[in-house]
Amino acid sequence: MKLRLPSTIVLILFAVSPTLGRAADVYPKNLDIDVLHYVFELTLSDATNRINGVTSVQIRFLADGVETFELDLAGRNDDLETGMIVSAVGEIVDKPGSRKPLTMVRSVPPEQAELEFAHGADRLRIFLAEPALRGQVRRFRIQYHGTPDRGLIIGENMHGDRTFFSDNWPNWARNWLPTIDHPYEKATAEMVVTAPNHYQVISNGLLVEETNLAGDELTKAQTAAGMPDQEFRLTHWKQSVPIATWLFALGAARFAVDYYGEFDNKSLQTWVYVQDREKGFYDFAVPTKQAMQFFSDTIGPYAYEKLANVQSNSVGGGMEAATAIFYGDDSVTGERTVRWRNVIIHEIAHQWWGNTVTEADWDDVWLSEGFATYFTLLYREYAYGRDDFLEGLTADKQRIINFYAERPDYTIVHDNLDPIGRDTVTTGMMYQKGSWFLHMLRGMIGEDRFWSGIREYYRLYYNGNATTDDFREVMENTYEPAIDLTHFFSQWLNQGGFPNLRSDWDWDGANNELVIKLEQVDDDGYVFEMPIPIAITVPTRRGEGRGARPQALVREIIMRPGMSETRIELDREPTEVVFDPDHWVLMQMESNRR
Repeated sequence: MKLRLPSTIVLILFAVSPTLGRAADVYPKNLDIDVLHYVFELTLSDATNRINGVTSVQIRFLADGVETFELDLAGRNDDLETGMIVSAVGEIVDKPGSRKPLTMVRSVPPEQAELEFAHGADRLRIFLAEPALRGQVRRFRIQYHGTPDRGLIIGENMHGDRTFFSDNWPNWARNWLPTIDHPYEKATAEMVVTAPNHYQVISNGLLVEETNLAGDELTKAQTAAGMPDQEFRLTHWKQSVPIATWLFALGAARFAVDYYGEFDNKSLQTWVYVQDREKGFYDFAVPTKQAMQFFSDTIGPYAYEKLANVQSNSVGGGMEAATAIFYGDDSVTGERTVRWRNVIIHEIAHQWWGNTVTEADWDDVWLSEGFATYFTLLYREYAYGRDDFLEGLTADKQRIINFYAERPDYTIVHDNLDPIGRDTVTTGMMYQKGSWFLHMLRGMIGEDRFWSGIREYYRLYYNGNATTDDFREVMENTYEPAIDLTHFFSQWLNQGGFPNLRSDWDWDGANNELVIKLEQVDDDGYVFEMPIPIAITVPTRRGEGRGARPQALVREIIMRPGMSETRIELDREPTEVVFDPDHWVLMQMESNRR
């Protein structure tokens, strides 16, 4: 239902509000460059956990006179014997008129000008031979090697087989790939992996090449891997739609692969350990296509070239890597359990929210996690019914209550997040309270405005980046007449807590009025203002006949700071008053009749 807002209520809700402002995390963004494309060439080995890498990066310069730029790349840790060592950096220089492709498959050395570089504090600074010009596109090549401390998990899976799986969230790609490791910088990419030939390799995008190496290429791979008698295969994947670095994926294992269908002429695939072939093919076949159809119908078109569900040992639940979603070792049960069904839906929702429309800053990570959580619930309502939806909504509410009992000041939008890390970027509140925020927004502004805004927001920031303010402005202005949502966003996203309410109601027979007293009893300093729907049950009138039933009336009252009294004129005394009967408001309520 829509919680109707009379003009006087609009003034109460929106007239006085703190400015949201534009906070930003502490990552040193370089707005003088734009990374267009990466090519990651990696050699994997069974003899060592060391990887050998060559990365090419294509950059457009956005300002004149740029003399240096930085990429994120973890340095050497001698104590742990992990980290990356850079052996050479160069600029790829094509001859005039050359049509040399960007991709440097098999690490054939291109013509290049060697460049000076400095590698320290997990940053790789590259010095240009000559300053850049605005609008210029140039390509650079980094050669490196080392053992990842994290970011690329190398080890045994649940069956005792050696595997390689990426684990980049939120900023761990730098541990094995030289990148701008922050969501504001999205780029297309290629993953060119040389590995022992008993591995199959999965990555983002479309498969370009699989070749069993021979001759000099085989010898070079054997030497790099320290495995002189091993056969090697080169696998090349290409991602043609720009994505953030945490979404770059690499999986190498003994896989069973099922190409079980298509969605919108795009391949649907399952990659599971060969030992789990039958169970995994069964588990991941649904609800993948069904969820993709729902999200395409309600939000907008799917952006990518394929979708693969991948069993891995690098995550506990799921990781939404674009086009190649990773799930934990134990995700395959052969039983299509509700738990893993819901994880699949959540990670598929991320292909729209977080992947296609990406937060511009870690302060706004709820735009990914809160959206994916709520749209998981929306699909569950569509596919499995209202009760399933409410079950998820109620469980999320309890998690919020439990969380704020311990951390009452926690805000959903971060305020200049520092430090940036796995333990700071997200908590359950980005998921659960972010989801509840969207649910309340939908209830307050109505179905038409909500869905028009959602589709326009997706269209405007398709394959781009957005902030909370961007989302708010779209929701304010997409549907006529425009409204001001500043205070609503601020009270739920930029302050802690949630409402705890106490209500007493009684009947004033002299005036034929229902009298409701409502009090916010929070002691954490946070107050909220918004409408609350109430359901009022009034008995049948005398003479209405045996078939008559009690009448249910729906009204609204306003949650205000402190104590407030609302009087509602009725023609007879009610028998029951229920606050928020359809579960639109995140609150705790104690209600009694005086």
